[in-house]
Amino acid sequence: MTWLNEKQIASMGFAATGKNVLLSDRASYYNCAAIRIGDHVRIDDFCVISAGAGGISIGSYVHVAVFSSLIGAGRIVLSDFCNISSRVSLYSSNDDYSGVALTNPMVPDDFTAVQHADIVLGRHVIIGSGTVVLPGVSAGEGAAIGALSLVKNDCEAFGIYAGVPAKWKRARSRNLLEVERRFLQQAR
Repeated sequence: MTWLNEKQIASMGFAATGKNVLLSDRASYYNCAAIRIGDHVRIDDFCVISAGAGGISIGSYVHVAVFSSLIGAGRIVLSDFCNISSRVSLYSSNDDYSGVALTNPMVPDDFTAVQHADIVLGRHVIIGSGTVVLPGVSAGEGAAIGALSLVKNDCEAFGIYAGVPAKWKRARSRNLLEVERRFLQQAR
């Protein structure tokens, strides 16, 4: 994997970028002026980061793994310490599949029924490989979502979710908050 250097990143016109930002030169970044990236962020090869009108905000200590995508007109927020595993898709826009309207971006908006809604992932959210997150989902702090899930409803803080559709399975340990506290003290 080859990382863009600081000069290349600065030339892309991001709304903001922090320190120690590792952006693959094989990922695609669209509407960079609406993308904010915190400190210690890594975005791997073949990701698509495409900000719509709502923009994309990525906190600090975040990893977006290979082949993942953040796409749509709604706002997408990845809070600090989020982990997006490979092939995860976050869609803040979604066509209506019922047949009441036309679909795809080549059709004028007057003839479609696209839903646009924000996606907000709280601190320490982890999403397993192959998961799809639909518009309007919020995942509370510490929520964990298993691989190959379809998330169409909110996930409560420190819950473990999995399945199609994703459902609450059990509580997740909050010990990571103590580990975070020790880590941040050491990092200062």
